[in-house]
Amino acid sequence: MTMTPPSTMRASVLHAAGDVRTDTVPVTPLGDDQVLVRIAAVGVCGSDVHYFHEGRIGPFVVEGPLILGHESAGTIVAVGSSVSASRVGERVSIEPQRACRTCVQCKRGRYNLCSRMEFYATPPIDGAFAEFAAIQADYAYPIPDTMSFEAAALCEPLSVGIWSNQKAGTAPGSRILIAGAGPIGIVVAQVARAFGAAEVIVSDPVEERREVALRFGATRTIDPLADDISALSLDVDAFIDASGAQPAIRSGIQAVAPAGRVVLVGMGADDVVLPVSRIQSRELIVTGVFRYANTWPLAIELASSGKVDLDALVTGHYGLADVEAALKAAGLPSTMKVIVTPNAV
Repeated sequence: MTMTPPSTMRASVLHAAGDVRTDTVPVTPLGDDQVLVRIAAVGVCGSDVHYFHEGRIGPFVVEGPLILGHESAGTIVAVGSSVSASRVGERVSIEPQRACRTCVQCKRGRYNLCSRMEFYATPPIDGAFAEFAAIQADYAYPIPDTMSFEAAALCEPLSVGIWSNQKAGTAPGSRILIAGAGPIGIVVAQVARAFGAAEVIVSDPVEERREVALRFGATRTIDPLADDISALSLDVDAFIDASGAQPAIRSGIQAVAPAGRVVLVGMGADDVVLPVSRIQSRELIVTGVFRYANTWPLAIELASSGKVDLDALVTGHYGLADVEAALKAAGLPSTMKVIVTPNAV
C-alpha cells in the first residue's frame, strides 16, 4: 500500500560555494505522473564536487539553496494519481532528468538535448542528497533483486560510458584509446570491453589510476608524461577523451586512424586548440557527449549480468551529515566512486 508522503525530509543543501549543510526541507508534492523514491544510495560525481568548490559549471550558477547529487537509486514509497499503486515497493534506478517531450530534439529521440531539460542537481533543480526524491515514473527503472543500490545508482555514470561508446562506434574488434582513468574513464573502458573492443588503451599520468584501469578492462596503459601518444602510431578506431585536458585531446586526435572518431566527454576549458588539418586530412568525426538518452535498460543489463562491475568501483560510504567530507574525498586521486547513503541509520 502506498504511504502518505512526508511533508519534510532531511537533505544536504549547498547554500554557496564551500557551504553545504544538513537541513530540514519540504518534500515537493508529487505530480500525477511521478513516483516518490526513498533514496538508498547516491554516487558523488565530479560535477557535484565542482559545484561545491566553484558554485557553478559554465552557464549553470548556484544562485540559491541547491540539493546536489544525481546518481541515485532507492525504493518507490508513493505514486502520483496516474501511476499504478503496484509500483510501490519497487527497487529502482533513477534516470535523473525530465525532458519536455515536445520540442524538436525530444521528438527526434535526442531528449538529452532538450532545451527545457530539468536535470537533478543542475541549478535550480534539486538532486538526491536527500531522504526522498521525486521523478517521473518512466524515469524510475526497476532493478533485479540481485543488484545493489550502489550499482543501481552508478547506472548514471555507466550511461555516460554507454553513450560515449555508442558515439565512438565501438564494436567487436574495435581499437579504442581513452584519455583519463578517473571514474568515467574506467566506466568507458569497461563498456568498451563489454561492446567487444579488442584493444582498450588507457592513458593517465597517475600510476595508481593506470593500475586501476588494467583491472577494469584496459588491455594497455600509457603514461602520457613519459610517452608521446601522438608519436606511437596507435592508429586506433576511436579516441574517447575523459580528461578534459587540452594536451590529452590534441595527442589523442593524432592517434586516430583515417575515418575514425573522436568523442569528447571530459569537462575542461571552454575552448581548446585542435589539429584541424589532421581532422580534415583523415576525415575524422569529432563529437561531444552531453549526458545520454535511452541508455538505462542497457546499463541495468550490463551491470546486473556482470559484464560491467560497478560495485567494485565504490571506495567509500558517507551519511547525509557527512556530504562535505564525501565531496572532498571524491576529489582525491585514490578515490573511484564515493556513495552517500541518505537513509542510513
